[in-house]
Amino acid sequence: MFKITRVYSDVNGDSHFEGVTIPLTEAGVIGRLSEVLPVTGIIFREVEPTYDWTFHTAPQKQYVILIDGEIEIETSLGDKRTFKAGEVLLLEDTWGKGHKTKNLQAIKRKSIFVIVP
Repeated sequence: MFKITRVYSDVNGDSHFEGVTIPLTEAGVIGRLSEVLPVTGIIFREVEPTYDWTFHTAPQKQYVILIDGEIEIETSLGDKRTFKAGEVLLLEDTWGKGHKTKNLQAIKRKSIFVIVP
């Protein structure tokens, strides 16, 4: 199983965290693989060390793959979680109250957005 964290909006527009597991199947010497998931694009991103964005919604449904650094995400209900390099998020809070994101390390942080249909 490959574990990711989903950020989504409930019927009231409040954002929440949810753990999601993606099943992996044994593929021999190349390891374990998920099934092919549909995507529509990829965006490479770098933000300044001072990055601290107040409440916002995701611009589209997307996976975020953290390449380096460390971030804190806060939901609209005040729940906070820290995410580090190598972790994957699925942002689905494209409407509602959104979430906050801020850098926790004084470095330019790189991430990749993989857009989902």
